[in-house]
Amino acid sequence: MDRSSEIREFLRTRRARITPEQAGLTPHPGPRRVPGLRREEVAQLAGVSVDYYVRLERGRTQGVSEAVLDAVARALHLDDVERAHFFTLAQPKPTARTRRQRPLAPQRVHPVLYRTLDALSVPAVIEGRRLDILAANKLACALYTDFEARPHRERNFARYVFLDEAARTLYTDWDEVAETCVSRLRLYAGRHPDDPQLTELIGELSLRSDIFRSLWADHDVVAHTTGTKRLHHPLVGDLTLEFAVLAVEGDPEQCLVIYTPEPSSPTAEALGILSSWATTSATNPHTTRQTRDPAG
Repeated sequence: MDRSSEIREFLRTRRARITPEQAGLTPHPGPRRVPGLRREEVAQLAGVSVDYYVRLERGRTQGVSEAVLDAVARALHLDDVERAHFFTLAQPKPTARTRRQRPLAPQRVHPVLYRTLDALSVPAVIEGRRLDILAANKLACALYTDFEARPHRERNFARYVFLDEAARTLYTDWDEVAETCVSRLRLYAGRHPDDPQLTELIGELSLRSDIFRSLWADHDVVAHTTGTKRLHHPLVGDLTLEFAVLAVEGDPEQCLVIYTPEPSSPTAEALGILSSWATTSATNPHTTRQTRDPAG
């Protein structure tokens, strides 16, 4: 991905979402050609010249100070995640160009993490770069899909969400899940714009999913730390699970994602049933829905 284009589109989409009134400006009378703020209005709010901001929005960020970047971030009302993403785009690491089109080293899961997954009584996965699923316990496989049974390139959460029909019926809030998924990929892309596997992934999803292509053009970014997932599982029905994302020591691009139910809730009871099923069956529940349908 071209860094200059990424900066341009990120700033353009951030400008488009803020009205002059929200920015504390008095709008000029008459029709506006662009939604949100004009470039000159952002320059005014950031305390820089219009020409200087235009160069910045075109991706010419060499030599731009952190103070200026911070002023632009404040003018555009960027949150902490967006601000960090903007700084990453504007001030890439000097070694980034030396890695262009070279695959990153494969990620390995430490044996203790496999044991940790097996010891947990709730669904849990190890997630790596570009939302690759590196490992999952039995209950996570029963809840979602058996990632380890898939070819390596398909062990990816974004491919699952956008290309597997089972995901659309599993997630009650599929639209929200899809938006979050794309926003997380955007955040990763800012750190690794030259990752060829990411380029392949984005290309495939853009070709095969109109929704992905539209969301990717929004340039939204989000951090994935805690939250709630609502699902409708084909075997045990409705589930509400809280999730927490824990960093893996020794590899900042791996994380442990754990899904937990409210104690003594219907979800906890349903998860117990699913856990019993997972320990006694080798069948994927998401591929046997029709055979288990009483009307079938």
